Amino acid sequence: MTVKQISVFLENKPGKLAAFTKLLSNNNIDIRALSIAEASDFGIIRMIVEDVYNATTVLKDADYICSVTDVLAVEVKDEAGALADLITILGDNGVNVEYMYALTTHKQDVAYMIIRPNDQAKAIEALDKAGKRIVCAEKLF
Repeated sequence: MTVKQISVFLENKPGKLAAFTKLLSNNNIDIRALSIAEASDFGIIRMIVEDVYNATTVLKDADYICSVTDVLAVEVKDEAGALADLITILGDNGVNVEYMYALTTHKQDVAYMIIRPNDQAKAIEALDKAGKRIVCAEKLF
């Protein structure tokens, strides 16, 4: 019921992000969702790809530092208030969102939120009870 997310540490200098994305492109790795958080000297790229093993192998072979984390992909309606509803359910059940970002889809009127909760089991239980659809990686691709 979770999705594998790859996190990559990347030096915060001109050209580094271009080199990173070219490496992925040259190896036919399609980024489905992406988030970049930066600090003064480095950034953390969080991304969802279809073939996690291939992507991490390519990255490690190119000397990138990366890790894989389980996150939740939650389906939300593409309408005002849908995100507020989702976050309220988590908050009302004592679940904190450490970070999140969106993943687009080809399905009309639907989007997915990638969520890293502080308590994954509690988040899954709360969302399931509220009738929210949590999808696995196969459903995203």
